[in-house]
Amino acid sequence: MAKKNNLNSFFSDLKIVELSSVLAGPSVGLFFSELGASVLKIENKKTNGDVTRSWKLNSENVEEPTSAYYWSVNTGKTSVFLDLSNPIELTQVYDYLKSADVVITNFKHGDDLKLKLDYKTIKKINPTIIYASITGFGNDTFRTAYDLILQAESGFMFMNGEKQSLPLKMPVALIDVLAAHQLKEAVLIGLINKYKTNNGCNVSVSLFDTAIASLANQATNWLIAHHLPQATGSLHPNIAPYGEIFTTKDKHLVTFAIGTNSQFENLLKILKLNSISTDKLFSNNQARVINRESLFIHLDEVIKKTKFEFLYQSCIKLDVPIGKIRNLKEVFELPMAQKLIKSTKYKKQKIQTVKSVVFEMN
Repeated sequence: MAKKNNLNSFFSDLKIVELSSVLAGPSVGLFFSELGASVLKIENKKTNGDVTRSWKLNSENVEEPTSAYYWSVNTGKTSVFLDLSNPIELTQVYDYLKSADVVITNFKHGDDLKLKLDYKTIKKINPTIIYASITGFGNDTFRTAYDLILQAESGFMFMNGEKQSLPLKMPVALIDVLAAHQLKEAVLIGLINKYKTNNGCNVSVSLFDTAIASLANQATNWLIAHHLPQATGSLHPNIAPYGEIFTTKDKHLVTFAIGTNSQFENLLKILKLNSISTDKLFSNNQARVINRESLFIHLDEVIKKTKFEFLYQSCIKLDVPIGKIRNLKEVFELPMAQKLIKSTKYKKQKIQTVKSVVFEMN
């Protein structure tokens, strides 16, 4: 019988130094920490550490040294406070880097050189290091970048919102999250190369490049079809019904992601809308996109007379993609979410002083 792999120790021999803050860079460190890597997070002593420590909700305890936001991407790490402008403490960082496999940074333009923590300097200390960096708008500008600014500059906010509404940002710093995913992929490629050749590398992503690359079909809708995406709420420009919001008889909000003709036909069966099943206005996806407002009226008229549980279970049974629009309280009451929470370690880590830190494999 094959031995089951334990993913929690997959990278147990990997050492990572994290010189990044906020969300994108620390998300990369969290990924490797969750797979067993030893992650040493170095925080700025002069600013009381990662700025997200102070990003507290009104409901959070003012006596707590850190915020809930901070713990979203910093569990499982060892944190130390150092002043990188202090030569003695910089030497301590160099000592950590000598045995590290990866270093993660998100310095402002020029700060890596000023602090003597740029790739060329670190490569001299550790020739096989994988230097992974995140920038806002690339390596040629001093411009400060936050996720909100990238959502604005890259078109996401313009497309997000209801018709006639002001542009909206997404409620999660999605550009940061996507940049972290891209950098993780780059680091993993770097590790494969390192295992094969014993050579390090310099990999980087910018939030702007990440945002542009993540526009996906919305980008090609413009570049190829010359369709300028507008704010249309949750509606999908290429698929219908997809994203329309319906209210059931018992006041639950639901939405559908109908990607195939068979899914649409099954939805009509559930709603007993046989009268439109052969209507040319809705015979294929493109026709449904063109006539989506008329289609919405037909569907809404029945759904508002249908109880949620019947509709929800019927759709699941017939493989019709349906989603109930839930708040986070409802989300974390779901059995799947409860299972995920139980399998994930969301424990606050004690902050150790420089003297007490031992940087070693798990």
